[in-house]
Amino acid sequence: MNDVVARLEQVRNNIASAEDEASRTAGSVTLVAVSKTFEAAAIVPVIEAGQRIFGENRVQEAQGKWPALKEAYPGVELHLIGPLQSNKAKEAVALFDVIETVDREKIAAELAKEIARQGKAPRLYVQVNTGSEAQKAGVDPREAVAFVNRCRDAHGLAIEGLMCIPPIDENPGPHFALLEKLAHEAGLDKLSMGMSGDYELAIAFGATSVRVGSAIFGER
Repeated sequence: MNDVVARLEQVRNNIASAEDEASRTAGSVTLVAVSKTFEAAAIVPVIEAGQRIFGENRVQEAQGKWPALKEAYPGVELHLIGPLQSNKAKEAVALFDVIETVDREKIAAELAKEIARQGKAPRLYVQVNTGSEAQKAGVDPREAVAFVNRCRDAHGLAIEGLMCIPPIDENPGPHFALLEKLAHEAGLDKLSMGMSGDYELAIAFGATSVRVGSAIFGER
């Protein structure tokens, strides 16, 4: 078996075990396979093994490989999981099915404009900077619920859930717990949290989707 396919199967098995251990419904957690920096040739075996949901960090990189892949493999769903620049909103709305990194007023306004113009509405998540890290994108946790409400009320955006990337040098558990609390306060039930090193823990804290890259595709 191709190594990448074997690793995909292992991740799927680990997710199923984590769901069971957390008394979660089987299949309730969505796997987003993070294919950033990998060429189409490396992604095809994962698609052909049945994976249909993928994550990319950069709009420009995704534009170089995903239009052809989506045409060749109908039903593929593409998530933007990296920071979105306002001048890329047009391209992001056109290409991505889900945008997980709405984090400021300007982005919300640009997305609303492009959604209206293109008649295409990607599902949207608000990214929360749970560690309040200066170098990291995301809304401050203290402002997250109010920002979700502004996205809805001022911009007419349907926010589906929250997303976070905990600080690399901290226990992610409290960050996952904080995101779950904020989602509850905002009336949201989708939580995108957990990556290759901590996705099983994220499932225990209520993740509805996990973003796994290196555990599937190997080190970049």
